[in-house]
Amino acid sequence: MTDQANRLRKQLESANFDPQNYVKHLSQQSDGDRDLQEHRQKIQTLADETAQNLKKNVYKNYRQFIETAKEISYLESEMYQLSHILTEQKSIMESITQSLLSTDKDETAKEMLAAFPKETEEVKQRTLTTLLEKVEGCKNIMDTPGRYLVYNGDLVEYDVDNMAQLQKVHAFLMNDCLLIATWLANRHGTVKYKYNALYDLESFAIVNVKDHPPMKDMFKILMFPESRIFQAENSKIKKEWLEILDETKKNKVTKEKHKTEEVEVPNSPVRPEALVSTNPFDDEETNPFDSEEAVDLGMEWIQELPEDLDVCIAQRDFEGAVDLLDKLNDYLKDQPVSPRVKELRVKVDERVRQLTEVLVFELSPDRSLRGGPKATRRAVSQLIRLGQSTKACELFLKNRAAAVQTAIRQLRIEGATLLYIHKLCNIFFTSLLETAKEFEMDFAGNTGCYSAFVVWSRSSMKTFVDAFSGQVFDSKESLSTAAECVKVAKEHCKQLSEIGLDLTFTLQSLLVKDIKAALQSYKEIIIEATKHRNSEEMWRKMNLMTPEALTKLKEEMRSCGMSSFNQYTGDDCWVNLSYTIVAFTKQMMAFLEEGLKLYFPELHMVLLESLREIILVAVQHVDYSLRCEQEAEKKAFILQNASFLHDTVLPVVEKRFEEGVGKPAKQLQDLRKSARPIRVNPDSTMSQV
Repeated sequence: MTDQANRLRKQLESANFDPQNYVKHLSQQSDGDRDLQEHRQKIQTLADETAQNLKKNVYKNYRQFIETAKEISYLESEMYQLSHILTEQKSIMESITQSLLSTDKDETAKEMLAAFPKETEEVKQRTLTTLLEKVEGCKNIMDTPGRYLVYNGDLVEYDVDNMAQLQKVHAFLMNDCLLIATWLANRHGTVKYKYNALYDLESFAIVNVKDHPPMKDMFKILMFPESRIFQAENSKIKKEWLEILDETKKNKVTKEKHKTEEVEVPNSPVRPEALVSTNPFDDEETNPFDSEEAVDLGMEWIQELPEDLDVCIAQRDFEGAVDLLDKLNDYLKDQPVSPRVKELRVKVDERVRQLTEVLVFELSPDRSLRGGPKATRRAVSQLIRLGQSTKACELFLKNRAAAVQTAIRQLRIEGATLLYIHKLCNIFFTSLLETAKEFEMDFAGNTGCYSAFVVWSRSSMKTFVDAFSGQVFDSKESLSTAAECVKVAKEHCKQLSEIGLDLTFTLQSLLVKDIKAALQSYKEIIIEATKHRNSEEMWRKMNLMTPEALTKLKEEMRSCGMSSFNQYTGDDCWVNLSYTIVAFTKQMMAFLEEGLKLYFPELHMVLLESLREIILVAVQHVDYSLRCEQEAEKKAFILQNASFLHDTVLPVVEKRFEEGVGKPAKQLQDLRKSARPIRVNPDSTMSQV
């Protein structure tokens, strides 16, 4: 049998299988219906096996998919850990590099001392004189006594704005100034250069320009009100220029300090008149660098601040970047505003703009929404430190709104509506609660942002209600299911009160339209069902056939609040009421209970009018039957049902409504008074009691 099944499977799975020829050949070979039935059974068995294997494969692949997703999650966490480890190693390597550079700097200084032994000042002056003879327009440079050459070499100057190459220059570093000379195109005699500029060593600062290929081996000279960029031949020469310039500036400062101290020691009495300047222009002339001396921008960390900010932004070290900005702001807080400070501010403001753009992108909904509200804390806190709390608040709330919408959209729609609503409420209100707690933590010092959070909460509640109504009301669920779903939503909404956020009124105002429609729709269903039963009414007592059925009915009526129902039960399994009246009572009480679960003040009149219309249908039917019935026995039975409605059912409805709402229903009281039962007089005429 197994071999036949395998042959049949191979035959059906073959690529050139033709169903029509197969059936034709099979019908020719079969002896009768029995052979065809047996062959049909074989094919059916094979189909069942194939379906079972398909289910197993689907389950197997589904498990593999889940395992693959878990592996991807694990891999992602490992990548985060690896990134953290690489960052730590990078910081370690940078610290090692800095220590090696300091060691290399000391060794280079020793090599330079060995390669360039100290010369006498006279020899250095002669060397400078010889070199300056090659420069056109600087005859008066040597008029300053004690000036001598320290270092010189060829450099290439670049434009500061667009980094375009400008010209080739030769720089002469002297013990008190820096001379820049350009190359002459048409040389004559020994003259090779032309005077370009002369800068006092105290009037400029040296800044190392980080290499960005092909722009490398560069350094910048900052002076008021301009700056110039030069490129050395290689990294070694650049390093020599930076170190020698720095050393020469320090030597000049030290030398002038010693001179000042010597001058301050009085060798002889000085007349006060000698201290008064005779220059009539002293009050008017000011040194353009006097304002610069009040703010020292020559410190290394300030000079490298723009580049350090670029590095922090590139490495996503947002905290480090904001720390640098805070450090600069604290340093410049009480300092006078000078042109150099303004220039520095312009550069820093550009980095602040770039940092803000990166932080804004971190909070954009396009980024991954995993991690919950805590994942946004880093970017939000840095934006607040940058003084942009309003933007941080707006982006944070947009991010959380996108996260809530995504979570709701990804929620699977289960077959059971109540199960789906439980999951929906759990996801939404948990996310709302976490967002509120994170918002309170991040914006604790910005009370002006709380109004934005309240507006956002109302908007998010509308998103929730759209999904809620689409599943509960648009799908035409029963009123009992809708009432349970609304009850679940209200209970979750009350949880927000622990953080001082009450959205119950917002939830009710958004649901009132759908709940009104549901109440009216279910009212129409009850009225139609009651009318249908009324049309088939025979006014007969109920026979429940078994004591168990009678006991069950008593329990149902007792749960509806009809405590006096036992007086309407007779011997054995009989009930002295019509099936129509009993069914109406159970259906109306169920409607009342579900309506009270859905109740809030805006629905008061809707629920009250619905109850009134439902009761009127039953009352009018009983009244009509009493007026039309001629048989005295049936009239007495109808009157008994009318008495049950008037004396038992309507008071219970009024009492239960008052308990659920908190105030009596005058409309129901008026309806009961107008629907007084009718009794039969001995003369067969009818009158109201």
